[in-house]
Amino acid sequence: MIEARYHDRVNVLQDLFEKGVPATTAPFDRAEWYGLLAETGLTPLIAIATDADKAAALALMERNGRITPLRNWYSFTWRQLATEGPEGDRLLTEIARQLKQRAHRVTLEPVPDEDGSATRLAKAFSTAGWRVEVTHQDTNHVLHVGGQSFEQYWQGRPGKLRTTLKRKAKKVETRVLSHFDEELWAQYEAIYASSWKPEEDEPSMLRQFAREEGASGRLRFGIAHHDGKAVAAQCWTVENGTAYIHKLAHLESVRNLSAGTTLTAALFRQVIDIDGVKLVDFGTGDQAYKADWMNAARPRYRIDCLDLGSPRAWVDLARQTAWRLTEPDVPALAPYPPRG
Repeated sequence: MIEARYHDRVNVLQDLFEKGVPATTAPFDRAEWYGLLAETGLTPLIAIATDADKAAALALMERNGRITPLRNWYSFTWRQLATEGPEGDRLLTEIARQLKQRAHRVTLEPVPDEDGSATRLAKAFSTAGWRVEVTHQDTNHVLHVGGQSFEQYWQGRPGKLRTTLKRKAKKVETRVLSHFDEELWAQYEAIYASSWKPEEDEPSMLRQFAREEGASGRLRFGIAHHDGKAVAAQCWTVENGTAYIHKLAHLESVRNLSAGTTLTAALFRQVIDIDGVKLVDFGTGDQAYKADWMNAARPRYRIDCLDLGSPRAWVDLARQTAWRLTEPDVPALAPYPPRG
């Protein structure tokens, strides 16, 4: 039997890419991202299974007999790191099987499925003998650029949005930087603190992430000024043909300037016309304004796995069933009965 090994240090993930694990395609899959999470005080549980030149890993946390992804609210997605194909699936199943020795419940979220991740993980845990339920947890709005220029893209935006930019654009000055600037980042933090946004738990993590992305050339930091005062700021990154919108904020006190709209348009122009991205990712959340900028929406899933061999799992199953009776509109995409 292949043994799943557990590590409390994320640097072990660096070796996976030498064993057929696909190169990371998003910032949230990199060992550096998990390292930033660990620096906030989260304790990693990195489960790894290998066989010859194949490998699979799940970056997890363990709390009170329950296992969840190693992530926080800055993470757009969470997924497996594994060799593609049947060999990788077999290793994922072995990790899932042996996780029963550590917990009665594993909850994975927010998992994408446009790349097959949610389907793959649900199958692995079901095959390993877990009771698996997959539900729609969140929505990810994206723009498929489709080879358009910014001007072509902009002509397809709602008339109200285009009119707002035409009327307000001259009232603010915008800048887009590809390097990290401590002073301008401090201005972003001041704007965020005075905006409508909720207080964040780990702003220092985002600052360090932006610093590292700036050093790599992936950062796209936008800031807007009015009469010399910073009134809006946004943090984007560009990687592997995708632009990720991490943070945006503007001062409510000058909302009439629509500085956020003007700055967002400037960043779209940057990533479409200069960076030549194929996709713009607006993170999680189904806010109505995102649909004005984007042309597609993708689901994000919660995969809830219970080991019914544990009495604690039956208690959780009863609670889960009761919750579903009170929330009938939350769709269960598929029940995956234990198969192992």
